[in-house]
Amino acid sequence: MPSEPVVPASTTPVRDYLDRPVPGATLDHLVVPRSLAQSMPLRWQQVFVGLLADLHDAYGHLDWPDYKVTPCRWEVLVDLDEQQAMAAGYVAELGPDGQLEYREAQTDEPVDDAARHRVLAPVDDPLPPASAGRVEPRPAAPLGGPEPGKPRKRGR
Repeated sequence: MPSEPVVPASTTPVRDYLDRPVPGATLDHLVVPRSLAQSMPLRWQQVFVGLLADLHDAYGHLDWPDYKVTPCRWEVLVDLDEQQAMAAGYVAELGPDGQLEYREAQTDEPVDDAARHRVLAPVDDPLPPASAGRVEPRPAAPLGGPEPGKPRKRGR
């Protein structure tokens, strides 16, 4: 009996994976912290470098810009200090009633509910720089499975 052709589970596995909440992924970019990439086991690094080389070979002819990566977290606007709010694109001023009013810096549009308005605000990078050396991964789960009460997340 002839075997059926193997059909991939998806024709867009990278998009499928990155469309869910994963660290370092945005709508347009994927950021891989260099310290973590350099800390991967040797075999992973070899595969990763091969994939990067293929990517750069295939798309190296495009006019790639330089990127400035800024670590950020989603925060409630009213929880930010003045510098953080400005870096996120907002200004706070006292309104006629003496209360703080928040506005978008570029458009001068008021923010209706600043106590619920979440913004992407810059933070100090919690990950070590590449110069810090190897970053140890979390310990592997015991052979019998994860510790009780500690589910292990797995990549695809």
